[in-house]
Amino acid sequence: IAGMGLAHADAIDGNWCRSDGKRMSIRGPDIVTPGGTAMRGDYTRHYFTYVVPPGEPDAGATMAIQLRGEHLAHARTGDNATVIEWRRCSADVS
Repeated sequence: IAGMGLAHADAIDGNWCRSDGKRMSIRGPDIVTPGGTAMRGDYTRHYFTYVVPPGEPDAGATMAIQLRGEHLAHARTGDNATVIEWRRCSADVS
């Protein structure tokens, strides 16, 4: 039986973390943004885009997130060429 972490190895779905403590979660077209807003965006297995909601940094800009490997995704906001690196979050322990 494959481990749960392997189930999303080839898809952008999952929980993502940044080195500054920000988190986001993608499940198909549903996202919880780094600012905590639950909303929908445009989803493909390796790519996700959404319009940043009001009250979050870069509100109104399009955030584009591309899966770059099993544990790495790159994001860019609007026309900003700066890459924001996201890593899969380690499993939560309960």
